[in-house]
Formats: sequence, C-alpha cells, structure tokens
Amino acid sequence: MNGAAVGGEPAASVPDRIELTVGPVAHGGHCVARYEGRVVFVRHALPGERVLAAVTEADPGAAFWRADAATILESSPHRVPHFWPAADAQLAYAAGGVPVGGAEFGHIALLEQHRLKAQVLAEQLRRLAGQEWDIPVEDVPVAGASVEPVPDPGPTDGLGWRTRAGFTVSPAGRLGMYAHRSERILPVDDMPLAVPAIRELARDLHGLDLHGVQRIDLTAPGGEAGGEAFVLLAGERSAAARVAAELPDGTSAAHKSASRGMHRLRGRSWVSENVGGRYFRVSGEGFWQIHRSAPELLSEAVRSMLTDGLGAGQRAADLYAGAGLFTALLADLVGPAGRVLSIEGSPVTSKDARGNFRAETQVMVRPGRVDRVLRSAVSELGGRLDAVILDPPRAGAGRAVVRQIASSKPGRVVYVSCDPASFARDVKYFAEAGWQLKQLRAFDLYPHTHHLETVALLVPGD
Repeated sequence: MNGAAVGGEPAASVPDRIELTVGPVAHGGHCVARYEGRVVFVRHALPGERVLAAVTEADPGAAFWRADAATILESSPHRVPHFWPAADAQLAYAAGGVPVGGAEFGHIALLEQHRLKAQVLAEQLRRLAGQEWDIPVEDVPVAGASVEPVPDPGPTDGLGWRTRAGFTVSPAGRLGMYAHRSERILPVDDMPLAVPAIRELARDLHGLDLHGVQRIDLTAPGGEAGGEAFVLLAGERSAAARVAAELPDGTSAAHKSASRGMHRLRGRSWVSENVGGRYFRVSGEGFWQIHRSAPELLSEAVRSMLTDGLGAGQRAADLYAGAGLFTALLADLVGPAGRVLSIEGSPVTSKDARGNFRAETQVMVRPGRVDRVLRSAVSELGGRLDAVILDPPRAGAGRAVVRQIASSKPGRVVYVSCDPASFARDVKYFAEAGWQLKQLRAFDLYPHTHHLETVALLVPGD
C-alpha cells in the first residue's frame, strides 16, 4: 500500500483490499463508493457492482481514497470483456500487476458508455453552471443530456480511431505506457485504440532498443495507412537518431529537446491533414484533433451553429486556434471582404496557422496567450466581433477570457470543449455576463475512455 502516514498514524492501517458496492459515475473516469463513511473513487467498475477493490491512493486521515476494481463479485449487465489485456484491471491484478492507463471504460458496452458520459455532462452542468439540459439524441434515454456516437468509416466497436498516440520507455529500453496516476511504466506492444498505421509503428518500435529515449509520440495524419507517418522522439539526441534510422521507409522522425526544440532526423518535420479538400500543415509537435473523424465532424457541427449568424464581410475570431481548423471555416463564411482573428498560444502551432493562411488576406494570425492578446487584437477590428469560436485546452477559458469575449459583443459564440467540468464552469461565467446556452451537442470522440467532446452555442440574453 502506497499511502503515507498522517498525524503519526502509520500507513499500514490502510487496507490493501476493500469490498465496495459501487455507486454512480463521476467526472474523471471513476465511480463513487463509500467505505466506512469515506468516499472512494473507483476505476474499472460500473454503478451497482459489488467489487473487491485494490486501494491505490490513501492516507488514513484523508477525506477520500482511490481504488481499482480488482475482482468483480457481482457484475453489471453492461460489463463486457475488455478489448485490451494490458488495460484490463482484473487480468492485471490477478497476475500481480496493474493495468496501463488510457482505456478506463474498455469494460463497458459502448451504449452504456454513452449513457454514463451523458450523466456526467448533465451533472456538471447542473452542479457548476446551474443548468438543466436535455438532448434526446440517438435513442439514448437519459435525464440531462445524451452523447452521440461518431459516424466513422472504420470499426464500429470503438477501436482504431486515434491518429496520435504517446508512449514512454521502460527501464529495460522497451516501448511502454504509464499506469494511471503513477510513475510505473508497463511494457506494451500494441495500442488498439489507434489507427492501423500507428499500431504497426508501435509493433516496429516494440522490437527496438529504446535506451536513451524518454518519450515517443506517433502520428498518422488522417489515419490513412501508408501515409506520411511521423515519430517524435524525446531524450538523448544520439539515441533518437539511432532509433529513427531503424524506422520503416516512408516514416518521418524528429528529436525533441527541452532546450533546443525540435530537430528533424529524417523526412519531414510536419504532417499534412486534409479536411474537406483543404490541406493543413501541422508541425510534428503541433496540436490536431486525435480522432480521425473529428476534424470534419466538429467543423460541420460548428458551421451549423454559425450559418444563420455569420456572413460575408463580417468579423469573427477563432480562439485557441491551433493550426487553424476553425479559422478556415470562418474564413470561408466571411469571405475576402471579412476579417478573421486567429489566436494561438503555442508559437509552433501559431506558425503553422500563419503558413496555412498565407494566401488569405482576411485572416489575422496573432500568436500569444488568449487572455493577453485578445483585447488588443479585437481593437484592430474596431472593438467588436460578430462571432467567436473557442476551443480551449482541458483547463477551459476562464473568467477573464469569457469577460473579454462578452465585451466584444458578438452575436453568437460557439464553444468547443473536451472537458465537461471546465465547460460547465465557463458556461456559468457566460451566464454571469448575461449570456445563455442555446444549443448543445456532445460527441463520443474518445470511445473506451471517460472523455467526450461538446459543441455549444451561446447567445446574448434577451
């Protein structure tokens, strides 16, 4: 047991295994249970199950503990065999180990995953934003909100969707992944959530000596097999060069250093993404949506919320713009006579955006943190915007950015979010500024994980 002593009480007083009856799902990939009056956050379980849980984080005096469902004593009807043995908690604990992270909902039937994610979204909106929301979508009857499966030409089992995947390296110099909330590295030779091109690369890397490399990020643009796959290697430069030389033909590779940035080792230092016939250059360390269907799906969802409120000659902003996925959408809607402000905090990704829109004079790319750049950039457009899209990182936008958006008096704001808690908090900030949530859609862009994506339309209050 890895609990620490609190107030002189020895950590040994924390049991290694506890029997629990599992309660409701909660944000973060776990369910809530209680043990002797204490809250326990349990992963790899389902509501209603009775489990023998391995305590993973606990202090005797702590208000809550964390645990993994190691043995299922009474199973939910929604439990299915896990698709990935390395991430299967029951298999791992039976063998005396722990599961890798990254597929914490893999034991749950897909339709039930959608219901649970919908419950989490509804609960976050209710608790943090004071909003009651109902979206009857895809015949998933749940109070609060529902989550749409993603139309995808690939597998229908929720596998094979990741176009980007990150790995670490075990002390033995083999490809690995971390256990959840742990520094423990577990060897892996596959990643079933990834597209075939990444799975093939992972198998190739599994057979190599990776000593001297610390992290490996794999990219397969668009998920297409045989495409320009890219490998980013962090660690010793000589080790990265050695590994890059052994990669399959047609694979690009670069070395990433904390002090010197990215250095190309072979092939390109970037990949090309195609969305609706428009190509985006994305640096190897730049941001792009990881589900292969996400760029087109999200673009369509955002466009549907903007079409009636934004037209030729108007002014709009894309905040946390990345390489410019939504900037492109805005540029098309406002046309050459309009103006589009594109703000991105990463210098690398902002440089990508500048290159992607070099020929479109209506686009103004402004690098820098949104909270520091937005006000002065909007002043260049006369102090007002007609529409705003924001797609912030998991931490959300925050009160200061919401206030700046509201002060630019747009007719509508489309908020794309990957975290229901920060989204709900920002909806509350918009409400405090006099705005209301008018439309909301949620997508299961991350099957077999607890994550989901939302697209929301906010408008000024009456």
